[in-house]
Amino acid sequence: MTGNDSVVLRVAGRPVGRYVTRPELPARLSPRPYLHPVTTLAGTAVTELSPADHAHHLGVGVAVSDVEGFNFWGGRTYVQGRGPTELDNHGAQRHTAYQRREADGFTEELRWVAAPGELLREHRTVTATALTAGAWALDLTFALTNVTGRPLSVGSPATNGRPGAAYGGFFWRARKEDTEPDVFTPGSEGTDAAHGRTADWVALAGSTWTLVLAGATEATRRDPWFVRTEEYPGVGSSLAHDARLPLPPGETVERRVVTVVADGRLGREEAAALVAAAVSP
Repeated sequence: MTGNDSVVLRVAGRPVGRYVTRPELPARLSPRPYLHPVTTLAGTAVTELSPADHAHHLGVGVAVSDVEGFNFWGGRTYVQGRGPTELDNHGAQRHTAYQRREADGFTEELRWVAAPGELLREHRTVTATALTAGAWALDLTFALTNVTGRPLSVGSPATNGRPGAAYGGFFWRARKEDTEPDVFTPGSEGTDAAHGRTADWVALAGSTWTLVLAGATEATRRDPWFVRTEEYPGVGSSLAHDARLPLPPGETVERRVVTVVADGRLGREEAAALVAAAVSP
């Protein structure tokens, strides 16, 4: 089922995600396409859209807080010496065309536009794949190309002076519940052990659901994870952790994250097995 402004992803005939192509959002939220709601096969929602704690968190998507000083994340911008600051520097991601649009996913082109004009051209592919009777996988690849003819760089609040805040890239705003979700990786337990570190995958286990996010390429696995559970539940892959990421004219940065969406609370062995099935060629 598709519409002019949305795509409904299906696994084994069941709707598991809605992709909103052209959302009508205020400029300070950095308007961009997003996936919401995303659900387990049993129908449990595992995303949130514009929650009260962070109105600019839009389900699942790609968001970057600093592209040459322009905010494609939404909300305030971290300014060294001033802290989070309201600036008129927001950009927008504009869908231009679908190359493929089917029940199991799509491929699209987007333009990242700010005050100077188009900064980046994006090629994005999203695919939904069945794994088991209780789990499926969301495979998202994005490739950002500098189309300005001049050098650009990608930053984050961390590279701008805010320790521990290296968010920017793929981001999943998860379901908020009364109890914080558990976090684990192949070799560690807890948010503090996962945040700001690399791991083949990181799992977020809620009351009746589990998300397992995996870097599916070498470049993606080199990016540390951004993990939050106390203030809100969210996981992302950091493009700019310790230093700004340079993007020369005509160059492309590409990342691929595959997320297992499962009913129930998975253990480490179950999570690892599902990731292996989801990421395998």
